Amino acid sequence: MSNANLINWAAEEGANPLVPHTAELIVGFIAFSLLFLVLRSKVVPLFEKAFAERTEAIQGGMEKAERAQVEAERALAQYTAQLNEARGEAQKIREDARVQGAAIIEELRSKAAEEAARITAAATAAIQSERQQAMTALRNEVGALATELAGKIVGEALDDQVRQSRIVDRFITDLEKSK
Repeated sequence: MSNANLINWAAEEGANPLVPHTAELIVGFIAFSLLFLVLRSKVVPLFEKAFAERTEAIQGGMEKAERAQVEAERALAQYTAQLNEARGEAQKIREDARVQGAAIIEELRSKAAEEAARITAAATAAIQSERQQAMTALRNEVGALATELAGKIVGEALDDQVRQSRIVDRFITDLEKSK
């Protein structure tokens, strides 16, 4: 049957093409009922299971995130405490180093002062010794010159060592008094 024949046949029957036949309604209702029962018994539990799993995953993820956040806060508090402890220890080390540095500087100053005093004392002793040697050498030379001069003035040789020494000592004493 062609389309034109169907339209003619439907026009002869007087049926409205928009209103379905009763048999079609019954077959559609039965097919819908079967589809509904199959979907309800097979597909809906799968959707509910997937929904429950998803809910549990989300719930577990949130709990895990909360635990991770609590653990992170605990780790941050521990890190902050360790950092503060390290800062305190560093401050203590700096203070100890400063005290030790001051002690070392003071020790070096005292050693330097002792060394300077020792060097000064040695230099003073050396100067005194050299002065004494110079005085002795000068006395001997002045004594020899005085003896020679006295011998020329007196006209006799003054070879006696004791006499020579007495004359030199008297001459030097007189010379020091005249200063």
